Amino acid sequence: MTFVVTESCIRCKHTDCVDVCPTDAFREGPNFLVIDPDECIDCTLCVPECPVEAIFAEEDVPPDQHAFTALNAELAKVWKPIIEMKPALPDADEWAQVKNKLDQLKR
Repeated sequence: MTFVVTESCIRCKHTDCVDVCPTDAFREGPNFLVIDPDECIDCTLCVPECPVEAIFAEEDVPPDQHAFTALNAELAKVWKPIIEMKPALPDADEWAQVKNKLDQLKR
């Protein structure tokens, strides 16, 4: 099992989770983070750190977010690791509660 970053992270990209990850499992894209399933050790430290509640255990990913499990694995292979906390995107607060924003994901 691994943890998965879901749609709530798109256009927010808070990095509080990165700061607590003991294995540097997070990967950074232009407006989204993913977790590398090969690096994640299921420690759960990142879950309470996410201010938009975007991180779930793979078995707990909401049904409408299941595609994000494969998306995390796919993008983790091409995006670079992020190992330090950075500021969230400038308009993160505006996007935090927006639903159905997969079309906003930049690869």
